[in-house]
Amino acid sequence: MVTRKFRLVTDETCKYFDVDLENGVLFVSEIIEREQICGHISTCVISFEVVMENPLEIYSVDVEVRDINDNSPTFVKDKIFVEIAESFAPGARFPLEGAQDLDVGSNSVSAYRISSNEYFSLNTQTRSDGSIVVELLLETSLDREKDSTFHLVLTAMDGGIPERSGTAEIIVTVLDANDNAPVFEHEKYEVSLFENVPQGFLVIQLKANDADEGTNAEVQYFFNTHTSQRVRQLFRLNAESGEIEVQGVLDFEESIVYEIEVQAADKGTLSLAGHTQVRVTLIDVNDNTPEIKVTSVSNAIPEDAALGTTIALISVTDRDTGDNERVDCQVLTGSPFKLQESLKNQYKLITNGILDREMVPLYNVTIIAWDAGTPPLYTNKTIVVLVTDINDNTPRFTQSLYTVYVKENNARGTSFFTVTALDPDFGQNSRVSYSILGNQYEDFSVPIYIDINSNDGNIYALRSFDYEQTKSFQIRVQATDNGIPKLSSSTTVTVTVLDENDNAPVIISPIMRNGSATLQKVPQSAFPGYLVTKIIASDADSGQNARLSFQLLGATDSSLVSLGPQSGEIKLARPLTDKDLSTQRLNILVQDNGEPKLSSKASLLFSIMSSANETFVESRDLLKKTEYFSDLNLYLIIILGTISLIFFVAIIILFVVKLRQGTHVRDYNSKFCCAGSNSLDNRNQRQSPGEYLNYLGENQTISVRNRQDYRMYLSPNAQGTDFLFIKPYDATLPCSEVKENTINTSTEHADEAITLNDRYRKGKQLNVRGQD
Repeated sequence: MVTRKFRLVTDETCKYFDVDLENGVLFVSEIIEREQICGHISTCVISFEVVMENPLEIYSVDVEVRDINDNSPTFVKDKIFVEIAESFAPGARFPLEGAQDLDVGSNSVSAYRISSNEYFSLNTQTRSDGSIVVELLLETSLDREKDSTFHLVLTAMDGGIPERSGTAEIIVTVLDANDNAPVFEHEKYEVSLFENVPQGFLVIQLKANDADEGTNAEVQYFFNTHTSQRVRQLFRLNAESGEIEVQGVLDFEESIVYEIEVQAADKGTLSLAGHTQVRVTLIDVNDNTPEIKVTSVSNAIPEDAALGTTIALISVTDRDTGDNERVDCQVLTGSPFKLQESLKNQYKLITNGILDREMVPLYNVTIIAWDAGTPPLYTNKTIVVLVTDINDNTPRFTQSLYTVYVKENNARGTSFFTVTALDPDFGQNSRVSYSILGNQYEDFSVPIYIDINSNDGNIYALRSFDYEQTKSFQIRVQATDNGIPKLSSSTTVTVTVLDENDNAPVIISPIMRNGSATLQKVPQSAFPGYLVTKIIASDADSGQNARLSFQLLGATDSSLVSLGPQSGEIKLARPLTDKDLSTQRLNILVQDNGEPKLSSKASLLFSIMSSANETFVESRDLLKKTEYFSDLNLYLIIILGTISLIFFVAIIILFVVKLRQGTHVRDYNSKFCCAGSNSLDNRNQRQSPGEYLNYLGENQTISVRNRQDYRMYLSPNAQGTDFLFIKPYDATLPCSEVKENTINTSTEHADEAITLNDRYRKGKQLNVRGQD
């Protein structure tokens, strides 16, 4: 046997009952006072609902509470005063205030009796609602002079078993007055009213006639003692006009019929009264909105719940009757829920669509109900349904690719970037942890450089970055949630190291030794603009940090040279003079453009050549420049050679000593032609390939590196640089085949002649040392 978990729905009316969950027996849990629950309603019913599970169903239960005779009839007043004129004929009736009994049906007041006497008896009538109207009936004419007062005992009895009763004393006073009582047109009046009539609405106007004259015929209207207090609250009676008006709020659902007892009394000395009854029947109007009752609710439902999952049980009622009581209801559109009817006016609220907590975490499901009245009345009720989370979303980084710029020389252990991944899930499913997977180049050293906080995504540098070693690298960061199963995603972080000015400039050329360098000698004849040397420096940094500038800090003679601040070229600023020191020192500063600026210093030394050395060197270079000679030069050389020969002959004749010197010079020239060129070439070869002999011409500087070898001839008595005989030298030809050439010592080549003269002197000295 399947246990269906039978239970009562919590309500204030079901506190009197309870149910045995094992056998389903319904039993009374508290003493039931029918009179407190239902009052004077003849049929007392307690309604409640029960729920059974497996499957989930709801049922309505009505329990009728039957009355027992536990209350005795009671009169409102212990003494009832009645005044009767002696002129009243037998058969006159005088209404008496009846007894009240809290019980109903047969247990309520069922009969009255009066103590034994010869003048009065009781006349009783049963009304439509079951109540009994009791009247004192005059049986025999009264004689006030004989008996002016009567004391009677009125007893009210109920029909219960055992019978209960209550008593009141009737004090009858005999008056001598009017003998005609007012008479109404109808013994009973029937009136129908809509329950929503406003206050002040006229129900009926009563009219009673009195056959007497004068004040004995003037009539006033009153509610008699049989009119209940509730009727007096709802209706107002005009004592003069007899108009009955509505003064309270009528409610069809409270009572359908109201019976109003009215008496008309004249103004005679001994007032006489007539009696009538007004029966007011209410007509129902649609003045009650439907009532929605939620009897069972599942406050939370997972977002992956299947279609048709039951969330709540709904019951709908309406206190009206007829069509006004018929109710329909539905769920407002826009939510993934619907109502499914199970019994009459009983519904199930079930899912009717896909739930997604990340889109809508909470639903306010509005149920609307309306009746079939005219016009229909509506009501609504909102049920809050919470959608619980499942781990159905992976963490997502705010960017698919991050680019981070970090300055080199950063402090170790500091955070330089933060990655953030968001998970739209809730609770543990949205708790994200971070880890490093490596980079796309499989550089397993990356984790040594950096680390990441698994809780907040802060990336830390474990060591200081060096731009000159690593300019950029990539890492892959993974974000994993804490759901079941765990979901994860990754992103790439490109770290670019920014350069800082942490490297000072280094001078590459000229080569430095202990911060100083010695340059080649500068010829005495060098003009302004002559390139002494060019400083070449480099900086390991980049950008503005590697942009170098040059500055002359000091010099032996600061007016002698100029330094290009950007090019690093050191040039002569003025012509050299004999007063200039032969050795010059320059203090150079090389500085970058970073912040802060870094610099290097160097000391450069160069010397100035003497005139003799300068002439020899320049002559040697000039002999190798074939472009200086032409056909005209050749003729000039021949002419000058002839003149020189004559001059030498004269010198030989006149001066023997000079003749020897001339012979010595010829021997020197002969040797220089045939063999001396080899020593000259050897000297040139000993010169370092990186060294240059600079010659400043009009358009270019002539370098010894790409020169040709030249043969040079001088006159025996040449004392200066007036005549030079040069031609290309070919080592395979004999000296006799070497043609003599002349060179014009014009002003255009004045500087070249001086240079060649100096070089010739140096060559002669080398030749003499060779012979020795």
